[in-house]
Amino acid sequence: MNFNLTFHAFVIAVTLIGVAIGRYPKLRMNRATIAFVGAVVLVLTGALSLDQAFSAIDMNTIVLLFAMMIINANLRMSGFFGIISDKVVQISHTQNHLLIIIIFTSGILSALFLNDTIVLMFTPLLLEITRRGDINPIPYLIALAASANIGSVATIIGNPQNMLIGISSGIDFRTFAFHLTPISIIGLIVCLIVIKIIYWKSIRSNKINFSSHKSTRPYKPLLYKSIIASILMLIALNIGVSITLAAIGGASLLLITRRLKPERVFREIDWTLLVFFASLFIVTHSIETTGLSDKIFNSNVVWITNDLWRFSGSAVLLSNLVSNVPAVLLFKPIIKMMINPQIAWLVLSMATTFAGNLTLIGSVANLIVAESATKEGVKLSFMEYLKAGIPITIATVILGVIWFLIIS
Repeated sequence: MNFNLTFHAFVIAVTLIGVAIGRYPKLRMNRATIAFVGAVVLVLTGALSLDQAFSAIDMNTIVLLFAMMIINANLRMSGFFGIISDKVVQISHTQNHLLIIIIFTSGILSALFLNDTIVLMFTPLLLEITRRGDINPIPYLIALAASANIGSVATIIGNPQNMLIGISSGIDFRTFAFHLTPISIIGLIVCLIVIKIIYWKSIRSNKINFSSHKSTRPYKPLLYKSIIASILMLIALNIGVSITLAAIGGASLLLITRRLKPERVFREIDWTLLVFFASLFIVTHSIETTGLSDKIFNSNVVWITNDLWRFSGSAVLLSNLVSNVPAVLLFKPIIKMMINPQIAWLVLSMATTFAGNLTLIGSVANLIVAESATKEGVKLSFMEYLKAGIPITIATVILGVIWFLIIS
């Protein structure tokens, strides 16, 4: 390996490790800035040209993410998620009810409105409920994070890696949902069973008092408009309209307004995530342009692609080493070598998403729950999460592989 290739491999490794960890000691950098700096260094040192870097950025994925953020921002400002929270409170009569409702509400909503958005809205509510009811919050926090990850696998718009897979594979919305919704539902049931078994002493049938809960006051004009735009987007997706076009159409409808200032919506956009994605496209593409992909995969590609068990296991392992979105980008070049590329894309979605439940740092949704809880004085430790994360991940991935072996 010559000096240039060695140096580029080092830069890529440092970047991906930083992305996996989330930061470097003594540096005020997050995943987005680490990926951005890594991408710039690779371009400056000749790993790929500026034109190659620009062409590596998948604008379909970036635009899809942007559109979903606009839709979610409008739903959040209109009070939609607050109304859902109120309904959860109204029908959660006991601790068992609360666990079941949190898991399935989080799972279903995550399939439609991005898992990160759901946990961001639900964590404060859940902490309020458990505090008022004198309930141990840990089982419910783990259930919220895990079910959001599991539920998000059901659709192309459920999480960022699914969006990337949907765009890259060309699989339409209905086909994607048809194959992955059943295993998502099974996964939510697995999550419920595992949490109940591990925390059986904490989760009782005691009634919970919600008498002091304050109901959400929605902004009805925006609420109705946001719901209509979301429904129209889902209809468009189901009749075969391009995923990106359907999402950006719904987002555009919400930006036609007399009451809401555009600045309020754009303040809600996670620009950091968009920078992260764009930079990561460049970093992972440099693995191909430098020839590193041949050295990495040539000796292992047949071993990985010839068996769904090994393929899924490799995806889970890589997702926990470099995070799920980079893992999808790294697997992208070898999918075409699989016997059935469509099934391979769907299995990759299942494995990389369920892999996020393995550890507390396995997905952004997990970190959001943990950080939000910490701000409220509740510590969800790495080891505590691991007790449920390991069995949930192993069981759901195994069942997922079996499901695809049956239907393929």
